[in-house]
Amino acid sequence: MEIVLPEPVQMLKQEVRRFIQQEVEPLNNSIEETDEVPEALINKAKDMGLFGLTIPEEYGGIGLNTVGKCAVEEELGRSNYGFATLIGNHTGISTMGVVAFGSEAQKEKYLPAMAAGDIIGSFALTEAQAGSDAANLRTTAVRDGDGWILNGEKIFITNARGAGLFNAMAVTDKSKGVKGISAFLVERGLPGVTVGPNESKMGMRGAHTASVTFQDVRLPADALLGQEGQGYVSALKILTKGRATLGARACGMASRLLDLACDYARERVQFGQPIASYQGIRWMIADVAMELHAARLMVFNAAAMLDRGEKAIKEAAMAKLFASEMLGRAADKAVQIHGGMGYMRGMMVEQFYRDCRIFRIYEGTSEIQRNIIAARTLEG
Repeated sequence: MEIVLPEPVQMLKQEVRRFIQQEVEPLNNSIEETDEVPEALINKAKDMGLFGLTIPEEYGGIGLNTVGKCAVEEELGRSNYGFATLIGNHTGISTMGVVAFGSEAQKEKYLPAMAAGDIIGSFALTEAQAGSDAANLRTTAVRDGDGWILNGEKIFITNARGAGLFNAMAVTDKSKGVKGISAFLVERGLPGVTVGPNESKMGMRGAHTASVTFQDVRLPADALLGQEGQGYVSALKILTKGRATLGARACGMASRLLDLACDYARERVQFGQPIASYQGIRWMIADVAMELHAARLMVFNAAAMLDRGEKAIKEAAMAKLFASEMLGRAADKAVQIHGGMGYMRGMMVEQFYRDCRIFRIYEGTSEIQRNIIAARTLEG
């Protein structure tokens, strides 16, 4: 399989790489230290249109399909992961629901502002008892006249601190199980919406994750996203696309790790010659290059299937699983090649080593992906 990107996507990919190198990379250490993506950088990203990557052109966005989004995600993954998460999450699972399931009124109301970066989106599914068991929600939405009353608490919600709009899942009919879960668009400024403090994490510095509490939040009837009872199904569809694009971001980070490892191996001299001349180092580099190539093929195959309208549930799970675990191995080898230097704060390989661990956990753990793959395979 040859990955051939349309010329406009290739040009955008190059523009994003230049933006990352010229605007994001110089601020990496500052973001790591402060745990904040500077407002000036966010404004530059807005001017470039990065917040509208997946939003249709008629609403002010760029309108990338899944293959195009994966191409951009590769570039985002090559540098600061806090910035990559801000853009990737907003243009991914936090926006996809409005694009795919929103009414025309909802699209006209929210998408232009989301494309401009004036409203940041956040996907609010996870709860204390509903992580891998995503259907075990306790957040409820009860009918109240023409509207709804929302109550519950979400945890580990990415982009929550800066979000202006939450795509929140809630139980509307407990007796129906997963068919009783609905999705709602919840504006941050509504009374009863409370966002907790930014949580300190192993990695992902600059990417804000927080709890979100809904206490007797009164929602209008048009806050319902899609059909009542279809929230869980819509969430699975969103997560399927999200897994393909997250796999692409993992490939981007692995690609940068490979570059760093190769550069260091060529420069580092031991016993009178560059360590790149030693078989032990060369084999580690070969393994990373081989697995990265395989992961990219899996990611773009799943993305192409989704763009053709195929479900690709198994293929997206495979891509996310393989790419995320490949990245973990690549990071470990890159640190090993760097030796003691790779263990030092301030080194990009050390930063990526911490950042990459989340890939095997969020948007479906590696174990959940294996369950999906096995179930689909056994179905025949």
